[in-house]
Amino acid sequence: MAAVLVLEPIVEADLPEEQYGYRRGRSAHDAIRMIHGLLNRGHREVVDCDLSGYFDSIPHAQLMKSVARRVSDGAMLALIKAWLQTAVEEDDGHGGKRRTTVAKDSGRGTPQGAPISPLLSNLYMRRFVLGWKKLGWEAKLQAYLVVYADDFVILCRRNAEEAMKRMQAIMSTLKLTVNEQKTRICRVPEESFDFLGYTIGRCYSPKDGRAFIGTRPSRKRIGAICQSISQMTRPAFHWKAVEEMVEDLNRTLRGWGNYFCLGAVSRAYRAVDNHARHRLRQWLNGKQRSRGVNAMRHAPLYLHRDLGLLRLAPTTANRS
Repeated sequence: MAAVLVLEPIVEADLPEEQYGYRRGRSAHDAIRMIHGLLNRGHREVVDCDLSGYFDSIPHAQLMKSVARRVSDGAMLALIKAWLQTAVEEDDGHGGKRRTTVAKDSGRGTPQGAPISPLLSNLYMRRFVLGWKKLGWEAKLQAYLVVYADDFVILCRRNAEEAMKRMQAIMSTLKLTVNEQKTRICRVPEESFDFLGYTIGRCYSPKDGRAFIGTRPSRKRIGAICQSISQMTRPAFHWKAVEEMVEDLNRTLRGWGNYFCLGAVSRAYRAVDNHARHRLRQWLNGKQRSRGVNAMRHAPLYLHRDLGLLRLAPTTANRS
């Protein structure tokens, strides 16, 4: 982390505007807003890109060249190189340990989980962004990048097939692998695509049914929060006090709602609220039965007003 504090301002100084991940003052919400703005300005042919194992496939030699252009201190360069080649120690499943040296043997990958990995991944992805612009594909194809770490989309007015072809050529030069199965072309609003947990495409106003291009939480992320709530309210946690369980649920709901706050969120919020109430009722009845008390209905008013369970629905903003 000490190295990150020194290196971050140096790397940040010339990172392109198109990169939003792991940067101070920038967030996933900023990337979503940029995509939404480009779609509304007519860039509705979208190349939804996916890289196979980006963090594990960054080539060390090329990455170190990028670092060496900014850092001349030999000790720091040696330290970063040593981090890239660090062995990984894992449980062998039999009570012992095994050490693997895949990164050193293959000459690829950043140390996942290390504070410096996001910085190095941004630095290498910068090569792709600059290559896209300097080769002229942004201007020729009117195709703009929005990048968050290893997730990115290309938004075009037309010629999305050409944009995808050029992107694949640049990635090949950078020795990165494009996931052919997950990379696709999406034409909005006839189709929609997922990015950073949001589904982006045609939405409908809950008031008058008007169609518009907007964002909403993806089904996958709605399913994930519901699964998390179900795990938290299993019978194994009947030992918890009611106040503690409600506090844990509220913390989870609040964090999810703070992230998924853009666009048409009302239906997603209602679905999550309904699931949270249902699971809390089941947990309360199971807890009471274990103490010899008959099951009760537990009306929504009791759950929210008396127990303090958070409701997401009243916080709905529904911004297009």
